[in-house]
Amino acid sequence: MSLFLGEPVSPATGGKLLLSKNKGREGKKPLPRFEIPVCISLAECPKLPPQVHLQSCLALSSFSRSLNQKSWRWRSVSANERALQYKIGEQIHGFTVNQVTAVPELFLTAVKLSHENTGAKYLHVAREDSNNLFSVQFRTTPMDNTGVPHILEHTVLCGSQKYPCRDPFFKMLNRSLSTFMNAFTASDYTLYPFSTQNPKDFQNLLSVYLDAAFFPCLRQLDFWQEGWRLEHENPTDPQTPLVFKGIVFNEMKGAFTDNEKVFAQHLQNKLLPDHTYGVISGGEPLSIPDLTWEQLKEFHATHYHPSNARFFTYGNFPLEQHLKQIHEEALIKFHRIEPNTAVPVQQLWDKPREHHVKCGSDSFAADPAKQTTVSVSFLLTDITDTFETFTLNLLSSLLVGGPNSPFYKALLEANLGTDFSPDVGFNGCTREAYFSVGLQGIAERDIETVKQIIAKTIDEVIEKGFEEERIEALLHKIEIQLKHQSTSFGLALTSYIASCWNHEGDPVELLKIADKVAQFRHHLKENPMFLQEKVKQYFKDNLHRLTLSMSPDESYYEKQAKLEAEKLKQKVNDLSEKEKKQTYEKGLELIDLQSKPQDTSCLPALKVSDIESTIPFTELEMAFEADEIPVQYCAQPTNGMVYFRAVSSLNTLPEELKPYVPLFCNVITKMGCGTLGYREQAQQIELKTGGMSASPHIIADDSHLDAYEQGVLFSSLCLDRNLPDMMHLWSEIFNNPHFEEEEHFRVLVKMIAQELSNGIPDSGHIYASVRASKTLTSAGELQEMYNGMDQVKLMKRIAEMSDIKPVLRKLPRIKKYLLNSDNMRCSVNATPQQMSQASKEVEHFLKSITRSKKERKPVRPHVIEKSSEPILVGKERLNCSQITRKLINEPTFQPCQMKTHFLLPFPVNYVGECTMQGRKQKGSTV
Repeated sequence: MSLFLGEPVSPATGGKLLLSKNKGREGKKPLPRFEIPVCISLAECPKLPPQVHLQSCLALSSFSRSLNQKSWRWRSVSANERALQYKIGEQIHGFTVNQVTAVPELFLTAVKLSHENTGAKYLHVAREDSNNLFSVQFRTTPMDNTGVPHILEHTVLCGSQKYPCRDPFFKMLNRSLSTFMNAFTASDYTLYPFSTQNPKDFQNLLSVYLDAAFFPCLRQLDFWQEGWRLEHENPTDPQTPLVFKGIVFNEMKGAFTDNEKVFAQHLQNKLLPDHTYGVISGGEPLSIPDLTWEQLKEFHATHYHPSNARFFTYGNFPLEQHLKQIHEEALIKFHRIEPNTAVPVQQLWDKPREHHVKCGSDSFAADPAKQTTVSVSFLLTDITDTFETFTLNLLSSLLVGGPNSPFYKALLEANLGTDFSPDVGFNGCTREAYFSVGLQGIAERDIETVKQIIAKTIDEVIEKGFEEERIEALLHKIEIQLKHQSTSFGLALTSYIASCWNHEGDPVELLKIADKVAQFRHHLKENPMFLQEKVKQYFKDNLHRLTLSMSPDESYYEKQAKLEAEKLKQKVNDLSEKEKKQTYEKGLELIDLQSKPQDTSCLPALKVSDIESTIPFTELEMAFEADEIPVQYCAQPTNGMVYFRAVSSLNTLPEELKPYVPLFCNVITKMGCGTLGYREQAQQIELKTGGMSASPHIIADDSHLDAYEQGVLFSSLCLDRNLPDMMHLWSEIFNNPHFEEEEHFRVLVKMIAQELSNGIPDSGHIYASVRASKTLTSAGELQEMYNGMDQVKLMKRIAEMSDIKPVLRKLPRIKKYLLNSDNMRCSVNATPQQMSQASKEVEHFLKSITRSKKERKPVRPHVIEKSSEPILVGKERLNCSQITRKLINEPTFQPCQMKTHFLLPFPVNYVGECTMQGRKQKGSTV
């Protein structure tokens, strides 16, 4: 763990830390970001909207594990060199090389292959990155709402021919060094990825994944467990009533308590109604019980076939080994078929359409009378046209991204609603992309007004176009995307190319981002009206346009429950007495199977000899800038990027201001600063940085359970040439933040409150867990205050206020305690060549910010000053005692048990339990 900011020093290097004894500046760590902003969104997975039903059936990601590798940039380029040696037409273990392409802007070489016997497609991305990734993707195109691809995704993970134990994925957790394991169901494909740094582990996991995908057991009991079944309410008592059960059945009931998902699902279904996008791939709860075990097996046979598969590997492991294993363990056992899974082009409409749907009411809505949502959506181009897709994605960002965008000004600042409608902007996850814009949190009477504003804004954009500075800001973001590296880059790539490749698009062409930027600049230079013409073509003159509105129904959930009861009654009435007896017996059989210990001896496992015996070290340097502020420097090959972080203590902040810290963090970089208004500030942040953010920072001490650190974490990144501008922005934010724009503050508050409210159905289990820990640890109360239901309720109250000035006046008070150099520490990460300049800029920033004229005492009197522990470097032990963290200690704190119950209008229960040193606490939201 980092001695400084309480997080892993470098996701690229991991391992232990080294502290250099000299006072140089050779030390840096990239921010642990998995996002690549807007436009090309390499790091979205991909932009899977709620209706696509991103089913994370296995929460097996282990990114927090140390990725024991030296950053690839410091290593040889042997992986790329090997890949460039392949010849077109070369045969390798049943595969034929079709294309070899270098993509220098991403430092990779792409090798496209196809399997001769089955026609399986294969893309290998060679890159000098030791976090190697594999994925297999199937085009899954259901034609009904039974959720067959979703249930199949669950069921194939319940055991296979070679590995018949139940839940082999979960059982592999303690037998593997994987950095990621998961599975996803989208609207038209299912993806199974994993990543690891260990070659033997890669082979083990590949064997498990191949057998699960191509040779699953698909037992009937597994189908009943994962999909749906009729079972007695008390499975051991046949006198209790029969009810619907099943993991996917209950999961989808929960999914449809999220009004954003309900809206986004209807949007896709109604805008693309003719084929697979007209149904719900995750499953509609009332239709799931119509799926039979036989239909599940048939869907697997036709869709999970190599002829319908796309294999992807990434990293520096040899390609030949992957091809050999995939061919011998799976593909050699199949012959080519015609899968018939292609998605046809949507028939275009000859006139716009409108549709209205109902949803459940939101008990956390700031204004109960304003719970209507409306959007206007436009069908765009085929996503296999990669340049047109790139252009429209960028155009979408210009239209809705940030406070300078025309739709932000026209819609959000009109004081009609609380936030943009769900799935706003560009969506490229279906064969034909679409764009959507609208408002949520409006009165039903304002639907026509919103439609008129959207039409008027489109006309104004066609007439006036976009400011050149905004276009440059977006192209600057793309440059940062290309330079910013992350340890999850392979996962980002497989997710980024999935949709386009799924519809026979060229995944390699998709990666040539620099070419598209150059092409875009050329079009813009040749035709200054280029973007305005696109707006006219795709928005003004587009008849394939859907206006979707949604309003709450107080009895919505009651009606849903009644429909489920009717479905249940029909299913039960269809059973003969013999079938009822079999249902009871199968329920007992399932319980028995679930309770039996599993024999995992069939699963592969790593041996000690398979694991490297040494751990890489990350070398750090410590310095005290502006006389006494500690700064951690870590030199890394950041590809011309500089990463800055700082933690400022909250120990002196008065208790009555603490609940407002999350709100302060949310708005401090969005209200304007110095000579910049909030619009100019947003523009400068986009032009000069890759993002600037603040967030609450609560870290429990690793050796004292009742001590913790509290503060605010400030994070940002930029191109090295823009470092002075980025640090100047931080200086202005710290010294001269604006708190005068009441109306803009109200817009931000409404957006925050709406986002928190919308997040409850998806994160109810997290809220329950946070609540459960509230009285169990000394930091638990603060976690609940910042991240729990207490914060949701506080933001609801603030959003309801007719006079928001009292809250706005609290922000300068928080600033006085927080935005100064008292009890601050920083970390800077850059290339060795940039470190000297970075040091000067950080020192200048630290000298520019104020210090308190008199020392403030901590609000809570019991503070522990904890020095960083000495670190062994070779045979020397370096003393870090000068670096201290001030931890809050509660010596009189006594954990107590408390059960909490929140009553919410959802037909799903969320339960959290927290246990610590024999203490147990429960919390729930219902």
